[in-house]
Amino acid sequence: MTEEQIKQQIEHQFGYLKDAVVIKRARRLWLDVPMDKFEEVFVYLTEAMPLVRLLTITGMDEGTTFGIIYHLAAESGIILNLRIHIPRENPAIQSMTSKFSCADIYEREIKDLLGIQVLGLPEGRRYPLTDNWPDGEYPLRKDWKGLSTEKKGGTLNAQ
Repeated sequence: MTEEQIKQQIEHQFGYLKDAVVIKRARRLWLDVPMDKFEEVFVYLTEAMPLVRLLTITGMDEGTTFGIIYHLAAESGIILNLRIHIPRENPAIQSMTSKFSCADIYEREIKDLLGIQVLGLPEGRRYPLTDNWPDGEYPLRKDWKGLSTEKKGGTLNAQ
């Protein structure tokens, strides 16, 4: 499947995404999806389309919202970057570990570094922050001021 065929198939399947798929350059597509439509579109892309690999998940603080980008790849080398925006107030996403077990590590990073809850994420150790990192401290948020001397207390050394 070519980039243009992928774009056309997505727009045919989801009429509300007409003109939402952007071919940035050869083998690179971008798609912004409303939060409430994410799961439906994600399942379609990974089950009915040739996008069979999750390369990584990127989380970012965009100021008024958080952005999450799922980088999906086809065997042909075409990459589709599926982006959602989630609200800052009580931010949460659904875990995709049931579809891609490798999502686990990326979702732990998003939880640790941005404070976004990942619903359905299997129990496990924190990553990449240490287990004794203070609750409520998310170093990739734009409003993070760093740890105060009181919070540092010499207790955040990796074990």
